[in-house]
Amino acid sequence: MNAAVALAIGLLSGAHTSTWGMYKDSPHEGFTWRKYLRSIVLSGAIAVAWELATGFDLARAWMRFVLFGLTYVTERGLVELYKTYLREEDQSKYFIPMQFHVMGRVIESRRVRWAVAAGWVVVVLAVVLGLRAFQARSPGLSGWMVVLLIGSIGGWLSAFGGAFKDAPVEGFETFKFFRSPATALFWAALVAVWSRDFLHIALCGLGYTVATIETYKTFFFPNKPRGKFAGKPILFPGLLTWRYRFAPLYAAIWVAVLVNLAVAFAEPRDGLLARRPPQTAAARTP
Repeated sequence: MNAAVALAIGLLSGAHTSTWGMYKDSPHEGFTWRKYLRSIVLSGAIAVAWELATGFDLARAWMRFVLFGLTYVTERGLVELYKTYLREEDQSKYFIPMQFHVMGRVIESRRVRWAVAAGWVVVVLAVVLGLRAFQARSPGLSGWMVVLLIGSIGGWLSAFGGAFKDAPVEGFETFKFFRSPATALFWAALVAVWSRDFLHIALCGLGYTVATIETYKTFFFPNKPRGKFAGKPILFPGLLTWRYRFAPLYAAIWVAVLVNLAVAFAEPRDGLLARRPPQTAAARTP
């Protein structure tokens, strides 16, 4: 039962990601079902893996909410790692290179790119292990101070990574830089109403941050080309209107997420920001 629900959550998470990606990119590089389904299939597998690792009771709405966020951030991390450091692709179609670059100059050396990728993996693992160690040594910590410390970690990683990649080409924007940490803190605080797991709170904060910011950039400014395609011609003008047929699916997934979140508020709350005293360790849910 839980595995089936996890798979469904993963497929919805992947469809959400695939839809905003297709919506922004397809007028410039076309549409293929293979590419569209990539994130959907990957996210389904990731969600099941997270469920097996955590043992979430997916009959509870807040755990479904957390699993969606965990799946989202994991899929985005893996795909971006692949596209930035491992994939070999002609970068001439982009205004901002999608492959690893320094000040706009693409690093062609595969050895260097793989070494940097390994460095990023080490950083992420260090953050994960650091959060686990921090929680193990401070089991009684709770409240806003902890959420402020851990909630925006993923947002800061995203902000610095994005600035390193985009700022040398399109300039530095203060609002854009601080947007991710602030949004991550908001979502992390919501998760912390139910969860006491530092890692889950931090990762979900980043996962929902990506979903929120990409929704803002894609659907609030539908005719503004993505930064990576700025100034580049629209090669598939027919897709400008054809892509609209995916908008209802995208909206429906957001509605499902928010309805699920609303249902969660009717459930017992035992997170870092719960208003009532925490349960004993034996009574806590995963």
